[in-house]
Amino acid sequence: MYEPRNDIVTPHSSERYEIALNTSAGRVTTAVDVPTAFVPVTAIVPLMRRLGEEAHALEEARSLESGQARSCQKGCAACCRMLVPLSPPEAFTLKEFAQSLPCDQQERIAARLAQAKSVLLAHGLWNQLVELAESSQSPEDDMLEPINQAYYALRIPCPFLENDLCSIYHERPAACRELLVTSPAQQCQDMAKNPVAPIPVPVRIGSVLGLLWGELTSTPPRLIPLPIALDWAEQHKKMSHRSWQGTQLFDAALNTVWRFLSQTFQQSGNTPSANERTV
Repeated sequence: MYEPRNDIVTPHSSERYEIALNTSAGRVTTAVDVPTAFVPVTAIVPLMRRLGEEAHALEEARSLESGQARSCQKGCAACCRMLVPLSPPEAFTLKEFAQSLPCDQQERIAARLAQAKSVLLAHGLWNQLVELAESSQSPEDDMLEPINQAYYALRIPCPFLENDLCSIYHERPAACRELLVTSPAQQCQDMAKNPVAPIPVPVRIGSVLGLLWGELTSTPPRLIPLPIALDWAEQHKKMSHRSWQGTQLFDAALNTVWRFLSQTFQQSGNTPSANERTV
């Protein structure tokens, strides 16, 4: 339906979209500027993250109204020892951003990635992560959970963590943006033993982008574990050079969001209201 190209044209114009999304926490209304030229899929990643954050903000406001305030604070890096999944568009975006960093910072990240790989190889997890990223089948929860638990048990700090602060905070993956809790911060120190109370996520943007990429490329939806994301993006960089007409690409992304929200409403037994977009 959306024909790709293998050249990337720098956009010189855009169209403003007025969007209304009906989520479980309320209605998100916002405006975004979408490039009209042919662009890579990475061009819409910031737009999609913004939609996800605005929807999540409604859930956070609803949680606060019920007396449950977010306990996450700057410098709290307990969740930065979890296995973070990225969609292929996010992996390409992260690779591009990492290459734009100062050389000394790139070297520190590379050293931490090498250390993480060494630990994962020693515990037999590295190849499992690679297989997960290259699988021709969509991952099932019962297959992912043992891997998640084994990874978390190693307490490997995120390679992008410096002095317990995220060094790529404004470019962090959607999964990192979506994990907010209202339970006491100290309980996050060992989430395998302590119950935590996450704020609900209306729409998981990483999953949406993964589904979108699968549709665009006729490949299975896949998750790229963060420790191998830069390697995966490098190995598949030819695919990152494909481009689509910007507004058609964003339309396809919105359709995926709406399908995701419709499934969420159906699972909860509610009837979704119509979502809208105008140009």
